[in-house]
Amino acid sequence: MPVEGEDFQLGRAGIVENAEPEVAEDIWTGEDGEDHAGWFCVSTDPFPCPAPGCVFVAEFMTAAHLVLVWQERDDPNLLRHAARAKEVGRNPRVVTYEPMFGPSASYYAWEAAGRPVHGIRGKT
Repeated sequence: MPVEGEDFQLGRAGIVENAEPEVAEDIWTGEDGEDHAGWFCVSTDPFPCPAPGCVFVAEFMTAAHLVLVWQERDDPNLLRHAARAKEVGRNPRVVTYEPMFGPSASYYAWEAAGRPVHGIRGKT
């Protein structure tokens, strides 16, 4: 089953300075206070956020500017997304997640939230 490019962003979560949304928007923040230390994530070569006007540069596979994490190193979805990153030349490496990488979200919580792909979602 092919992976759509819109399903994920690669990179490190971080803070964007001097960037404000043009319209009122909701921010998806992932889980409340979940500690993912020791889970697994995919480190990649730096990749800019594809959203117009966004200056976020990711160094891990992210969604909504949060580092996606999996409990198991051999999770089929982790491996599928890492393979897709390899196909597009992003040099993926599965690593143990550390909080210093930035805010995180479980891959499955991201799916349950409707798979938002940018740090800000418009109101519907």
